[in-house]
Amino acid sequence: MATRDPREPFTRISVAEAKEKLDKGEAVMVDVRDPNEYVEVHARGVRLIPVNTVMSEIKQIRDFAGGKEVLFICKSGQRSALAAEFATAAGLDDIALSNVEGGTTAWVAAGYPTGD
Repeated sequence: MATRDPREPFTRISVAEAKEKLDKGEAVMVDVRDPNEYVEVHARGVRLIPVNTVMSEIKQIRDFAGGKEVLFICKSGQRSALAAEFATAAGLDDIALSNVEGGTTAWVAAGYPTGD
């Protein structure tokens, strides 16, 4: 179930909620892991933007989102929460942002589609 801590500029959602939003076309997903982790396994349809480049790639994220909600995903949910913080600090505060709790590990465990 989606939760929002008023101290955070993003909502925390489960992989099931993320998949539902993606399936409905309401959101896009950004994988913020390192390229070597991404190559091993990633959720289908994500865009790779490593966490350390998020602040410099705000235009790319905004263009990819096209006004839709941006879901950040990493391995377990820690780096993606940081990426959402970075995105907000860099000016991406006019689009809904969410952190996918459990990350790619939970996505794969749920049997959701991987690869491109």
